Formats: sequence, structure tokens, C-alpha cells
Amino acid sequence: MGRRSGMGKYMDKRAPSHFKIQITSMVDMFVILLVFLLKTYSTSPVNINPKDGLRIPESTAVADPVDVVKLIVSQDGVFVEDKKIMELEKGRVPAAVADANDPSFLKALYEALDERAKLAQQISKVNDSFEFDGKVLMQADRDLPYEVLQKVMYTSMMAGYADVKLAVVQK
Repeated sequence: MGRRSGMGKYMDKRAPSHFKIQITSMVDMFVILLVFLLKTYSTSPVNINPKDGLRIPESTAVADPVDVVKLIVSQDGVFVEDKKIMELEKGRVPAAVADANDPSFLKALYEALDERAKLAQQISKVNDSFEFDGKVLMQADRDLPYEVLQKVMYTSMMAGYADVKLAVVQK
């Protein structure tokens, strides 16, 4: 047989070894990765996508949103569940939209919310697991005047939605 040289010769002289895999540090790494993923994973069932052009106010609140009626108040109108209910003129309520006897009452918004409230109450009569709780989640543009938001909240309360939550962007 021929002579071996180089790496083959080195391998012949080397003592046979037994290699053991040390997995302790790998397990530690996976535990850290698992904890990180669990802490950053959002378990909230509600996904809020702001309407284009809507600048939602910032807050340090950490409460998760709940799945309720979504009310959007932007510079150009008021929306209930992405359906435009009434027009706003540059963030102001037109005089023709407000009620003559009660200027804070917005009839078109009341009718839309009242229809949803009646539907929810009918469902709660048939389905015992469903309960009408009168909650609404309002996404409002940060540049809107407070009087507009006050009219929207007043009208929603008149329609049976007394628990109004304001959607914010977390700082």
C-alpha cells in the first residue's frame, strides 16, 4: 500500500475521539427566544385600522381594545362600521345636519346607531350568550374641535351607547 501524506497521515496518528454535543446553551437560547416571542405576541382579537388621513391621538394607555361598534369621526364625515353616515365640512357639523330643537343632536348618526342597538337587543333576546352592552369605540381625528366630539358622544349616548371608548395610538 502506498504512503499517505498530509491530512491522511495526521488523521491516522490522531487518537480516536468521542464527540458529545453540549446542548445546554442551545436550550437557554431557545427559552429566551420563546419568552421574547410570547411577550411580543399580540393576543388582542380586535384589529383597529385607522381610516386614511385620520390622525389618532397618542396616549400612554395600555388597555386592549374590545370588539364593539366602531365609530369613526374624521375631517370629512362620521362613519359607523366603515359606512358613511353624515358629512362634516372641514371638521365642523353643518347647521343643516344638527337638530333645530337640540343643536347637539345628530339625527343621521342617531338613526344609524339606534338601528344597530335594536338589532343587538333582538339578537340578545334569541341568543343568551350575547348581551347588548352599549359600548362604542370611537376613532377621532386629533385635530377635530371638541364640540364635534361632544355632539357625537351625546348622540351615541341617546341611541343607547353610553360607554364610549376613544381609540388612541400608544406612545
